Amino acid sequence: MDVLIQLALSGILLGGVYALGAMGLNLIFGVAKVVNFAHGEFLMIGMYAAFWLWKLAGLDPYWGAPLIFLAGAGVGVAFYLGLIRYTIYRSEMTQVFATLGLALVLQNLALMLFSADYLTVQVFPPARESIALFGGHVSSTRLVSFLFAMAAMALTMLFIKRTYMGKAIEAVSQDLSAARLVGININKTLAVAFALGIGLTTLAGGVLIPSFYAYPSVGSSFVLISFVVVVLGGLGNVAGTLAGGIILGLIETFVGYLEPDLKEATHFVLLILLLSFLPNGLFGVKGAEKEGLK
Repeated sequence: MDVLIQLALSGILLGGVYALGAMGLNLIFGVAKVVNFAHGEFLMIGMYAAFWLWKLAGLDPYWGAPLIFLAGAGVGVAFYLGLIRYTIYRSEMTQVFATLGLALVLQNLALMLFSADYLTVQVFPPARESIALFGGHVSSTRLVSFLFAMAAMALTMLFIKRTYMGKAIEAVSQDLSAARLVGININKTLAVAFALGIGLTTLAGGVLIPSFYAYPSVGSSFVLISFVVVVLGGLGNVAGTLAGGIILGLIETFVGYLEPDLKEATHFVLLILLLSFLPNGLFGVKGAEKEGLK
């Protein structure tokens, strides 16, 4: 029984980490219907930003998270204005190659600037790296990352439901043509959506670096996980991202306990099964196809 409690706690916290990393990806797809293959590289940027804030200014990654979010939001606006604005109405393959090309540029730029060294930040002293919780022991950094995921999810949903711009984002995600007809500024709304999505992604990188190493290709490790979480929770359903992350975290934890060699294969198997039998995910938004941008 103790083992089951420990595995469940570890799986839930790991799922929260995964959900935090995938939230920005799902938000951008839900609004702009753009699959961002550079998603992992933006998370990598957040990890490096947190590391250098800690290294140069002595700023704890958790306290530096708001700064990383704001910087990421600025990057998101530049990403939209400099690239996505010119490809958003083109074919899906154009968007795939554009974002994939950007991912390769960012990855190699990081390699040139920071080398291939593995970097991390130790926030808690060794004696406090794990804490007792509900009869089990959990990683302190994973617990804090999970709490950040909960807070980010709540604030994002509050912004979308309670502000004019949030309601505009929701309107554009549901029907772009109708949103344009009622006077919503589409370019401004999409720019804000990308600012929020990339800001959340860099924020995720910032709070994940105490738990994971930062290196130039770290984004490749997270991008597949993020896609599985998004498909599992439902394309375009930001709230479903949390459920998808927790489900994936639990499955991966239990599979890893029973057969460690199959732990990494879990992501590929789940993605294949979901795309084959449940393409809309568990909480998918009906009509999540790209007809709103055509």
